Amino acid sequence: MARSPGLKKTLAEKFDDELKFFQGWVRRPKAVGSIIPTSSITAREMASVVNPASGLPVLEIGPGTGVITRAILARGVKPENLYAVEYSPEFVRHLRRLYPAVNVIEGDAFNLSAALGDHRDLTFDSVVSGVPLLNFPVARRIAYLESLLDRIPEGRPVVQLTYGPLSPIPPGRGDYTVEHFHFVVRNIPPTQLWIYRRGRRN
Repeated sequence: MARSPGLKKTLAEKFDDELKFFQGWVRRPKAVGSIIPTSSITAREMASVVNPASGLPVLEIGPGTGVITRAILARGVKPENLYAVEYSPEFVRHLRRLYPAVNVIEGDAFNLSAALGDHRDLTFDSVVSGVPLLNFPVARRIAYLESLLDRIPEGRPVVQLTYGPLSPIPPGRGDYTVEHFHFVVRNIPPTQLWIYRRGRRN
């Protein structure tokens, strides 16, 4: 049976994403957590924490090839209300071509004030993080989370993926709560999703 042009395009885009991700991993293995991009299922689960009706922009950290970016936009977030901070120049160029209306920022997730520049004082609805935290010391992970929580309202979530069995940011080390969100088997490798908050839940 012949494949439809739409299916061929989808498969080609998926292969292109995987190739770009692998190339990024080869160049910067510490900055890229896996040699294969996040699955669309994982991306939808992560994007589900976003509240498009809040009127606030959304912050995405480590978008890579844009699989999670796509899910956030599909959730109903306007492109101009999405700020995506990416460390890899190659991924930044790819994302800007793919999503020209999204605020794609080249910068270091561990120095967000510098990366966000004139947008450093924005309050975001929530944060979707794909940074491979297990590649970094625990103290640095905690400081990273605290900097994210400082940028969202009390009770709103930071969602983080990890390929380890435990939360990459241990509980009891700062002003935040830790909640297991999902275990996604249909991801390579299988992925754990964790949510972090301050104060009351919205």
